[in-house]
Amino acid sequence: MSDGRINSYRDLIAWQRAMSLVVAVYRATEALPDSEKFGLRSQMRRSAVSIPSNIAEGYGRESTQDYLRFLCVARGSLYELRTQFEICASLDYLIGDEALTGLLAETDRVLHGLIRGVERSAR
Repeated sequence: MSDGRINSYRDLIAWQRAMSLVVAVYRATEALPDSEKFGLRSQMRRSAVSIPSNIAEGYGRESTQDYLRFLCVARGSLYELRTQFEICASLDYLIGDEALTGLLAETDRVLHGLIRGVERSAR
């Protein structure tokens, strides 16, 4: 989008990063042991999908307070995913996945910025 306006949740950098994170999580969790198919693999994927889904749902809500609530739910899912990633690292399941580590940090940064921006505009 060339003019910088936000016309859809798809224009939000936080949503775009979260979507990239979903793809990275799906790819990374393929490497988890089969014993984690219904454990960490499934939970990490649900957490990842929840992030852009809540950003989009909040964007479509009628009020700023609803939007903020859904953005905070998205952030909670991101923190849940980060914790699950740390569990995987502790179990030596996902070692040295720098791309996923970077996407987790970047998504956190831009989502935090979006929340702060919406809070400022609500004042």
